[in-house]
Amino acid sequence: MLPRLYEGQVCSIARALEVVGDRWTLLVVREALTRTRRFEDFRTHLGIAHNVLSDRLARLVEAGVLERELYQTRPDRYEYRLTQQGLDLWNVVMSLLMWGDKYRSPDGPPLLTRHHGCGGQLTPSFTCDTCGASLGPMDVELLPGPGAAIDA
Repeated sequence: MLPRLYEGQVCSIARALEVVGDRWTLLVVREALTRTRRFEDFRTHLGIAHNVLSDRLARLVEAGVLERELYQTRPDRYEYRLTQQGLDLWNVVMSLLMWGDKYRSPDGPPLLTRHHGCGGQLTPSFTCDTCGASLGPMDVELLPGPGAAIDA
């Protein structure tokens, strides 16, 4: 197993990877960016093991990417909400999405990015291809695209 920490590396990329550098963590962040909040919803959407999800959520809370908010008592249940630090990962996640669409999606993009304002698509410069507006996480909706898996 690869180490989680990059001790001795004086590099901002290495430090960022210490927080979001494994496959499940970025997928948890992706789900949070699509407004998934509750543990069971993360599990359902990701198909992730309970212990792995618990670990990734705890790490993201500890790192300040997510915060826990109590929504039920007896038993205590929490929602996970993105902090500003988490919202700032939107460009990273969307860049990976667009790269994957370009190079790893032979059947077309699994997700389409739709601008709430006019229906246009997100561009690599994080603007709308229709109206030219600068777009951020609150401006874009993710919808199933032509490459999305179809349930039988």
